[in-house]
Amino acid sequence: SLLLHMTQAEACPASCDCKSLGDTKGVQVDCSSRKLTAVPALPGDTKRLYLQNNSLTWVPPGALDGLHSLEELKTSDNPWNCDCHILYLKLWLEDVSAPSLAKAICATPAPVRMKPLRQLTGNELGSCKRLLPIKCLEFFWRDLILIAGAIITLILVAWALKSSKKLVCQLNL
Repeated sequence: SLLLHMTQAEACPASCDCKSLGDTKGVQVDCSSRKLTAVPALPGDTKRLYLQNNSLTWVPPGALDGLHSLEELKTSDNPWNCDCHILYLKLWLEDVSAPSLAKAICATPAPVRMKPLRQLTGNELGSCKRLLPIKCLEFFWRDLILIAGAIITLILVAWALKSSKKLVCQLNL
């Protein structure tokens, strides 16, 4: 139990206060009102996470994926920037914490200011759509060139086989 307690203490982010929840075998991580601009690395056994009243604008994809035993989360009063980078947080909150999603309000960009994150639609994440097709086009052209190369190779092999049959036939005569 002492070893478990030490690993929990070591895993506690320096900018937060952690408290063992005793019998429930989990940790309460209080990072509220710390002027945080990024979500710190969190202990895997976090059951309660308080991130409210900070300067968080987005959460990097995957940053919260390890929190499998999370039961309570507070993310309100952060200036969320609701562009395409907020999509990870929106989808994660939809799966894990509907109450937190309901309290997350967009601060920027201007068209979605003061709009709840849960009401954001794909159209409002329009700036992201431009990021996707470029990569898709790169893959499309690469694949097209590979397919064309494969077809040309097959045609050359077929032609070589046909030519070799004619050559064998002529040699036999």
